[in-house]
Amino acid sequence: MSDLLGVYRPGTTWLHRRPAGQKLAAVALWSIAVVALRGPAYSPIFAGIALLLAVWAGLPLRRTLRTMRGFLLMLALVAAFQTWQRGPDIAVAVVTNLLALFLVGLVFTSTTAVDDLLSTVERIASPLRFVGGRPERIALAFALVLRALPAVMEVAQETRAAAKARGLERNPRALLTPFAIRVVAHAYATGDALAARGLDD
Repeated sequence: MSDLLGVYRPGTTWLHRRPAGQKLAAVALWSIAVVALRGPAYSPIFAGIALLLAVWAGLPLRRTLRTMRGFLLMLALVAAFQTWQRGPDIAVAVVTNLLALFLVGLVFTSTTAVDDLLSTVERIASPLRFVGGRPERIALAFALVLRALPAVMEVAQETRAAAKARGLERNPRALLTPFAIRVVAHAYATGDALAARGLDD
């Protein structure tokens, strides 16, 4: 699990020391800015800033690139499609926007302890108690999402390795079918665990 993207990595950088609430607000504002100012003039700048933040956060370059292979492949496909449909300028803007959003999200999750994030989410959602909301359940939903993403990535890596061992790494069925089955099984197991703790309502 330590090789997966989005897993908290303890550190002493300025980004690690910022409160989770501040970083969550910064990520929200960053996302709005990237979407609002999208275009060939701004997108590469956003991507460059995001890359600098990743370096500043101390993310290991080689490991990050290795585990980003699937995402980079998706970016290549998006770039090819956008170039074909709308031209190279739009393709550059779309790809660099996606990269900027992805890297900043990665920096956020890599420099923010899950407990701190969940406490912040629960505190932000606390006013919902007055209308019948349950902030602890909202925080639990965040925890499940954060746990599910690395787990799904781990399943994908294991499925790919198993297919490669059988010489079927280029067979879509050998990759997608066991991957889908294992992800669904993980979802059922998570649901059973929640039900066993009385959290199935």
